[in-house]
Parts: sequence; C-alpha cells; structure tokens
Amino acid sequence: MLTMVVELEDKPGQLIKVLEPISKLGGNIISVTHRRDEITPLGRIPVRIAVQIDEKKIDQLIKEIESRGICIRSYNRVKHTVTTSLLLIGHIIHTDLRSTVDAVDKTGFAEVVEMRIVMPELNKPSTSFIKLSAVNEEKLRESVRILKEVCSAKGIKVIEPL
Repeated sequence: MLTMVVELEDKPGQLIKVLEPISKLGGNIISVTHRRDEITPLGRIPVRIAVQIDEKKIDQLIKEIESRGICIRSYNRVKHTVTTSLLLIGHIIHTDLRSTVDAVDKTGFAEVVEMRIVMPELNKPSTSFIKLSAVNEEKLRESVRILKEVCSAKGIKVIEPL
C-alpha cells in the first residue's frame, strides 16, 4: 500500500491528474481525503491518497504524477495487512472529526482507510462506519483501543464487530 500527500491547486481537473496514473498502473484507491482547511504556503490544498498498488510500480507512479506538474509533499509505503471495521455513534463531526482520525493515523502503525458518515439531522447524533488498517493484529488492537479512548472522551459510542 502507498499513502501520499499531494498539493493541488483549488480548481477543477486537478485531482484527476493524480487519479489517472493510479488507474493506468492498476492501482486501487482506498481513500482520498481533502484538507481544505489547511492551505499550504503555495495556496494549494493538501490531499491524502491511500492506494493499493504493486510495489514494483510505486516509483513509476510517483514519476508519472510528478510529470503532470503535481507536487508530492510526502509518500510512504505502508504494509498494513490487517483491518477491522467499527461503527461510531454520536456527534462525530461536531467533536472534531479530524482529531479522531489523526489519533489513529499518527501512530505510524495504523490508519483510517475508509469512513462513511450518515448525519440524519443537524445537532443530532451521526453514525459512521470506519475501517482501520494496521501492520499486524497486535497493532490493530492497539489502534482500536486508541480510537475507543478518543471517542469515549468525546461521548462517541464505538461498536466493534462480533
């Protein structure tokens, strides 16, 4: 798996410059996260992209994206081999979604690879499906513990699979 952060201009057609080479090289996009609130010094928007791709094609992918004029701020090859899915219930957005996700992502051994949120009404609890990925079972359990700790402090209920 490859996780990269690219800096994109805030105009139509920029994201496709990154996604086309991924598709062309047979990559599978796991997640795309825009950080519109974090404008870079060059006035661009950082976008985090997680991709499953053949390890041998990563260097070619990086070169192809850069040849399209895209600034790749960072990338790393992450070998997350185990995943789990959880359900979160509560005020997920209103309690700073970013800090919830960052608590897992900043560990270096796990990350949030997918998240879907349903918000039925303003000021009512939301429901979120969240998928975590980690380097091994032990680290996956630790990332779930970290997520539960953060969510508990925010009054968000975490439901684990049976």
